[in-house]
Amino acid sequence: MEITLMNHTPLEVCAHAIRTCWQSFDKSDEGGEKDKALIDRVGNKYKHASTLEHLVYTFYIKGISRALLQELARHRIASLSVKSTRYTLKELKNSESFKENDFNSAKKFIVLTGNSFVDTASIKALNNLQEILKKGISNDIAKFCLPESYKTELTWTINARSLQNFIELRSNKSALWEIQKLAEKLFNSLPVEHKYLFQEKLYNK
Repeated sequence: MEITLMNHTPLEVCAHAIRTCWQSFDKSDEGGEKDKALIDRVGNKYKHASTLEHLVYTFYIKGISRALLQELARHRIASLSVKSTRYTLKELKNSESFKENDFNSAKKFIVLTGNSFVDTASIKALNNLQEILKKGISNDIAKFCLPESYKTELTWTINARSLQNFIELRSNKSALWEIQKLAEKLFNSLPVEHKYLFQEKLYNK
């Protein structure tokens, strides 16, 4: 799993939005400690979390499973642009078939769980899908036999309020193991000066 933070809103934009309410622009220190404290006080301590929606982050997320992608769809206040399986199955079609114990080669296409029974079943599914593709069956139909472990990638844009909710729910040990890993990596990829807004949301922080 690879996470790249492509873009983020500067803290002073959020502070400016908050100061708009009281017209206290003269007290700003342009995203410094005063503004950071203001954002935390109003957005977190006073529970005016809507102000945190002015902070927006765009991530490029690679190497996650379709199972995890399905979990992401539950977080509705976010925008996803996902790698099209329909147009990219040729990558699998043009590769060599896999030996059922060759996890190292198969991990290019699937997320491994560490359970040999499950991972072997995923490799069998890859080989079955390859065979179907090589029969000339259209991708639109063939993709219905993709395993949940099949890798995908996406560009994901989310505001700070929704990201707090995501990290709080998905870093919990009861969440899917793969999404726990994603929550931690998202937090770690945030700018240092932004992390204080999310630190308290991390499970076992």
